[in-house]
Amino acid sequence: MAQDGHTSTLLFGLVKPKNNVSKIWWVFGFLSIITIVEVALGIAKPESLHLTSFLGTSPLNWIFLILTLVKAYGITWAFMHMDGEKKWFRRAIVWTTIFLICYLTLILLIEGDYLYSVLSPYVKWEY
Repeated sequence: MAQDGHTSTLLFGLVKPKNNVSKIWWVFGFLSIITIVEVALGIAKPESLHLTSFLGTSPLNWIFLILTLVKAYGITWAFMHMDGEKKWFRRAIVWTTIFLICYLTLILLIEGDYLYSVLSPYVKWEY
């Protein structure tokens, strides 16, 4: 059932769907495009993005991380009804989550680099 007084916005206020059905389809399309880009990059693995190193990992991995965060934010915004909440509440949830994800990513990169440096003489890295 669609509401007549539907006031939610998507993409920082740039998209204003008429009803909940069009909102769901718009979010579905947006998340599908991001997923298609991720899958295409995962299949193609461009050498220019895979061979260099940026902040401990390849730019391709950073693209995957950023696109995954964008998808998580879009799901939270649309389906957990964050668009209808007060600004301070949205920021408290989103900023805390982004901080924790960045912190976890940093810890994983540091630990992975440590394990690589310690185990390199003993392990043959073939992927």
